[in-house]
Amino acid sequence: MNMLSQHPGLILHGESLRRAIRWMSDFHAHDQHAVEEACLRFDLSPLEQEFLLQYFVFPTDNQR
Repeated sequence: MNMLSQHPGLILHGESLRRAIRWMSDFHAHDQHAVEEACLRFDLSPLEQEFLLQYFVFPTDNQR
């Protein structure tokens, strides 16, 4: 039996960040307000919030 099927409420490491990125992409929301909203909706850590800010709001030339 699959380990995940035994724990249906289990969220894998990084799953919240993936859900937040998908949510932002689905709504084409890539500004600071959207990052703050995603952090609240998906209970992201400060490190995950910083990643979203650096990737979506303040990208460097080689990130896109």
